[in-house]
Order: sequence, then structure tokens, then C-alpha cells
Amino acid sequence: MALLRFEQLSFAYPLAETRALDEVTLEIQKGEYVVLCGPSGCGKTTLLRHAKPGLLPVGAKAGETFYKDTPLSQLPELTAAAEIGFVQQNPDNQIVTDFVWHELAFGLENMALPVPVIRRRVAEMAAFFGMETWFRSKTTELSGGQKQLMNLASALAMGPKLLILDEPTSMLDPLAARNLLATVQRINRELGVAILMTEHRLDEVFPAADRVVTMDRGRILSDGAPAEIARQLSGSAEKSRIYFGLPAAVRIFSELEQTDELPLTVRDGRRRLERLLPITAEDSAPETAKPEKEAKHPAVLEGKELWFRYTEKGKDILRGTDVMLHQGELLCLLGGNGAGKTTLMQALAGFRKPYRGKVKLAKGQRLCMLPQNARSLFVADTVEKELLDSAGQDQAKAMQMAEKLELTPLLARHPYDLSGGEIQRLAVGKLLLLREATVLLLDEPTKGLDAYAKAELAKLLRALCRDGTSILIVTHDVEFAARYATRCALMFDGLLLSEGEPHAFFAGNRFYTTDANRIAAEHFPTDITCEEVIASCRSSLSANVPEPPRG
Repeated sequence: MALLRFEQLSFAYPLAETRALDEVTLEIQKGEYVVLCGPSGCGKTTLLRHAKPGLLPVGAKAGETFYKDTPLSQLPELTAAAEIGFVQQNPDNQIVTDFVWHELAFGLENMALPVPVIRRRVAEMAAFFGMETWFRSKTTELSGGQKQLMNLASALAMGPKLLILDEPTSMLDPLAARNLLATVQRINRELGVAILMTEHRLDEVFPAADRVVTMDRGRILSDGAPAEIARQLSGSAEKSRIYFGLPAAVRIFSELEQTDELPLTVRDGRRRLERLLPITAEDSAPETAKPEKEAKHPAVLEGKELWFRYTEKGKDILRGTDVMLHQGELLCLLGGNGAGKTTLMQALAGFRKPYRGKVKLAKGQRLCMLPQNARSLFVADTVEKELLDSAGQDQAKAMQMAEKLELTPLLARHPYDLSGGEIQRLAVGKLLLLREATVLLLDEPTKGLDAYAKAELAKLLRALCRDGTSILIVTHDVEFAARYATRCALMFDGLLLSEGEPHAFFAGNRFYTTDANRIAAEHFPTDITCEEVIASCRSSLSANVPEPPRG
């Protein structure tokens, strides 16, 4: 008996021209770890919502979802609440109380458990996730990553048999993401909790999964062991969108035609590269990262000596922070959860007022901000109306943006019925249509986007920068920053500690660097993308090929 079973499940949102799910049949066994991946908008989130009563989307449905052979519609409410845990992509969507400790206890209180049991479970979850330092904090004061950890802890406190996670790392810094995914793996292996997860960051979850299921256009494309799926996607003549989100080790060695037993992890990729290109004494000498480029354009936005705290006697979140954005640059601001990145952006945008310091916007500049909760920008009941509203009712401009961001099939959909990635694309499109805006502040714009969609977004942002628009992005997406930023900066404990162009910034780091750099650091220290590592490997291999004998 399968723990969870989707049987010939089809679903279409109201007024949608195509199905979001098309005859999906899938089983999740007790204790399994299953990763569901595919392009943004392929139906992953819609499928997950059909596994949790209370989150079922509105629309035309055919087929059925079963939990332990019981139709989900007939499952007792208490059983569904306790045994099926769900962590949504946007953490704000499932926070219901004012304080962290109360959020952890909320579900347990609704189950009418004895107070000593509630206290024990809450304490256990807080310790398990390292929440002691912010256990009594207000939920409104938490970073996006802290909110996600709290939601996961709240779900686990209920004692679920199935844990469903929709892009759980999208708002976590690299180290926190790895810790979270390691925790999820531990929960699966040690507690026997079945995991069904959607994720675009496949480097960590791919090798940990028992099965990988790929989706596109509402259908299941493949279902198998991670190594098998990696071979299938790498061996196809035409690379799918899913391929570009595969672990860096898979992409590097598939392009080098090292297709036998493709490595799935950074460690295995490093070992494979060592066999392919043995390190010599000469090779091991450290290389110097590419020099930082000095800004050649004037500053359009500046924060000088900014100090901010949420309460009069609270901790300073910004501590004399200095930041400068230059005309035409794409600056990516990175840092751990709670470092103050979003608070700094809100201060620059005027949504938070520092008690000391000054924000200066250059004369003639107009500023727009994409908040972390992109849904807060939506005011209309269809995607088309949202775009038209931002385009000043200019139909041609709105439709052009819809085509660029692959929103055309979604024009009749309600914005709240979109997937996480689709929500991000729509929100970014609304801001980009405000052509009078010359300074864009974007808080986690790549959240929920697959690798292909990120590349398309980057094209738009770079084109805007070439036209003089200045863009500041707060992000945990190291790969995006390394590939597309003109400058990166690291924030820690309310201060900007370091900055530079991507190669100078990432090369030599251990945590805030790309998986490609981790794999090739001993051979090519300044390479930070898969493409750079592949090119360097090919160059080294061709240089070592002996010349054919003459005559």
C-alpha cells in the first residue's frame, strides 16, 4: 500500500486554455525520499497542493489522490493535519501567530494535546533547528530564511508520516540551505518520514533522493534513481530545461563526454577531475583572482552610515552600513539569513527609516522595489490586467513583456493561482514595465525560477543595465550572482564586509562560492561557472595530447 498515490489526476485552473496537470499517476511509498523537478510552471506546486487538504486549488479536476488507500476528500481532518506536513514556498503564507514559540505550538494546541507534551515537542524542535536565540522573537522580525525554518519546525512538531516541501531552500543562504537539506535527509533516514519535495537547487537533493521524478507541461516525463535520470538528461541530443538545473558535477562531466558513472556530488566531481587532470606541483600553486574593476559610472543610490533597529531597545540590524549603487550596474548583495540584507534594501527604498545615517537618491532617478513577498504587488484578478496596469494600459508593451517572461499562456489566470516561479516572473514583469523607473531594487527575484528562466531574466536585466538602469538584487542564489552580476557584496552582522567583481569575490571562498568552483578550485581557482571549468578542462586536455608521429 502506497503512502500517497495520485491516480490519473488532471486539473485545469479557471479560464485556463491548458491543463496544469494532465493524467498524472505517481506513488510515494512509506519512508521514501522523492524529488520532483521540472521547469517553472510545469505543474509541480499544483500537484503538491493536491496532496494537502486545505490547499487544494480551485478548478476542474479529474482523477483522485489517495492517502493510505483513502481518498483525500474522505480523510479525517485531524489525520490530514497531523500526518501530512506541508511547507510552502512563501513562508508568510502559513504564519498565523505573532511569536516564534507560539507558531511552533499552534498546531499542537489545535490537536488538544496536553500542555507538557506541547512544551516538550516545541523545545525539541527549537533545539533541533538551532532556534534558541530567536525563539521568543516576533515573527514579523524574522528574515525569510528564519521564517522557513520555523515553518518546517512547526510541521515536524505535528509528527507527520509524510512531509511535503515546496522549494524549501528558495529563501535560505547557501550554508543554511545545506543544513536544512541535511536535516530533511536525517528526518527521512532516522525517523522514517517520507519526503516529497520540489526543488530547483538539485546539487544537494539529487544524490540524497531515492527517486527523481521529472515533469513538464503537467505530465510525468521520467521516474527513476538519480543516477539514471542524470544519464537520461545528459545523453539526450537536445538538452531540456531540466538539464541546466542538474548538479554542476553532472553538467561538467557530461559536456566533457565523461558519461560513464556521472558524478552527482561536489566531492565525486572533485575526485573525477583529479583522475582526469592529476595535480602537479606546478598546478598546485595558487592563482590570483582577477582584479576588481573600479566603478566608472556615477553613483545613483547611496546609503551612508545607516543604523536601524526594529524596537527602541532591540538589537541593531544595520550598524553604520555603507552601500553605493552605480549607474548601469547589477549589484548582487549576498549574506546569511538575518544579516540585514532585506532591511538594508527596505531602508534604501524608504520603507524603513534608519535612526541614524542618510539615504541619497541621485537627482532625476526614480526607484521601484520588488518585495520578498511578490504577491503584495498584485491588485487585479488576472495576469493580463496586472501587466496592463503596469504598462499604462499599453496592450503592445504588456503582451511583449508577457512573451519575454513566458507568461502568455497564463494571461487569464488569477495571480494567486500561479506557481512560485510564475509569481516571481509576473512581479518582475510589472516592475520592468514601469519604464520611468531607473533604479530597481529586487528582493530574491530568482526565487522559484528554474535555471533556464533565470537566464532569460538575466538577459532582461542586463539589457536594462546597458540602457542605464541600475539594479540592486538581494539574493541567496550564488550561481546567479556569479554568472550575471557586475559586482557582488557580502553582508554580515549588519555591515558590508567585502565586495568586488564576481571572480574576485567568489574565488577562494569556501561557502559563498559556486559548486563549479568547489569542484575545480585546485586546478582552476578563478573559474566560477560550469562553462568556465569546462573550457579550462578542454584546454588542459588538448594541451596534454601528444603530437602524432611525423613521417
